[in-house]
Amino acid sequence: MPEYLSPGVYIEESEIGSKPIEGISTSTAGFLGISIRGPLEPQLVTGFEQFKRVFGSYLPRDESNLAYAVDGFFMNGGQRCFVARIVAQDAAVMTGAVDTVNIEAAGPGQWGNRIAVKIEAGGLQDDSLAEPRDRIKLTVMYWDVTPPADPPVDPNLPTNATDPNLRAPTTTEIYDNLSADPTSIDYFETRINRPSNLIRIAPLDPANPINPASQALAMVGTNGADGSNPILADYQGRKLNNSPDPAIDTGLLGFEGIDEISIVCAPDHHTVGGLHTQLITHCEQLKDRFVILHSQPSENLNTLWPLQPSSSYAAFYFPWIQLFDPRTNQKALFPPSGHVAGIYAKTDIERGVHKAPANVVVAGATGLSFKVTKSEQDVLNPRGVNCIRAFRGRGIRVWGARTSSNNSLWKYINVRRLFLFIEESIEEGTQWVVFEPNDHKLWVRVRQTITQFLTIVWRNGALMGTKPEEAFFVRCDHTTMTQDDIDNGRLICTIGIAPVKPAEFVIFRITQFTGGSEIEEL
Repeated sequence: MPEYLSPGVYIEESEIGSKPIEGISTSTAGFLGISIRGPLEPQLVTGFEQFKRVFGSYLPRDESNLAYAVDGFFMNGGQRCFVARIVAQDAAVMTGAVDTVNIEAAGPGQWGNRIAVKIEAGGLQDDSLAEPRDRIKLTVMYWDVTPPADPPVDPNLPTNATDPNLRAPTTTEIYDNLSADPTSIDYFETRINRPSNLIRIAPLDPANPINPASQALAMVGTNGADGSNPILADYQGRKLNNSPDPAIDTGLLGFEGIDEISIVCAPDHHTVGGLHTQLITHCEQLKDRFVILHSQPSENLNTLWPLQPSSSYAAFYFPWIQLFDPRTNQKALFPPSGHVAGIYAKTDIERGVHKAPANVVVAGATGLSFKVTKSEQDVLNPRGVNCIRAFRGRGIRVWGARTSSNNSLWKYINVRRLFLFIEESIEEGTQWVVFEPNDHKLWVRVRQTITQFLTIVWRNGALMGTKPEEAFFVRCDHTTMTQDDIDNGRLICTIGIAPVKPAEFVIFRITQFTGGSEIEEL
């Protein structure tokens, strides 16, 4: 009871009834792979142009399929994803000093050796400070290919327009009117370190600010290194010191802290032994995401099975798809997982997670590495191999919707992902219940909250039945928990749902009957 110590009128607010549960997003993907450049901390990407700004463009196909997969994801309807760049543990970050500041690349690799910086006077002066300090302008340039001259020819100087060594940078970042005052909102560390896709900056001596006098464009350093080829441990991830900022988590470890991810894809998992197992384990442990796997480039159909272990948190696709490669201007074969992830996302957005992500055209695909026939899919489909097939006049389509599980209850992708959606939504939407008095009043509110949410799910077509009672039930009372449960702080709610299953086999039974007219005498 509230405490009243003096006479008067008191107004109290109280909550009764249910609280709304908001359905979680299921269309955000997480991609792991090797890129040209970029930070190691997973980054949110909302378009392929943004991916190129942060991670660079396409690498040779035998080095990495990440850029092609992310491009395919957005091409097929995906809207947002997180990208985790993978590098070997022995990769080195380029570091160097310019004037009185230390500059390092935003991530490890040789790419950092192609960063150049120019410092000059800024456009404004800060005369409001007790000790006025000049503002500076810092220009950062990066080349995909090392420029022919060192120092590189400054493309911003008109006098260099005809220099034969002039090479336009791939990316340019300009930061004007920076302050050397740590208390200023324009302090150079604050303005540069978070937004920049290329560098991180720190003063060598805080008492010795940057000299605003103009300095020529100069390469920062040449000690960045790619290291060896990434191995399984690199994909699993590690915690990296990021002093003075908090440590960052890489790879799958970094994905663990990103609750928005619902679809996981590593387009080069077929090249790293044991990676597909780690991807499955990651999804099974977190229980809020689903992994898309694919076959090797070439397979023997007689021995083609989904990758083990059996799991309802994974789906397996065959064959590889043919795409136009912008890097070589030729057609080539690529793993289909990134494009399929886009189809998952598009289906979720347009129809809902209960709709099987199948019978959808694979945008961008111009051919297949193997043309699967109906009789061949008759063998592969019961194994859990989701085929991508070419149909005359209908294009190249995903023609399978099964998980890699051998449990018939979890045979279909949309059923497993529907349960993930419902479970995660209820978990996040009922956090208010924790530490509430565990009595019948709370039980009623919990039942009402979940019932209202599942009613909406049913109305959206995700559950069977012509009325809610046929689609689900929610129980939270003395039949679901004993006094011992209550004494030990446990509130137990039992929920049953009847998910819709995809019409995988559409059968029309047509019979012949004798029809005709009868003569009737009037």
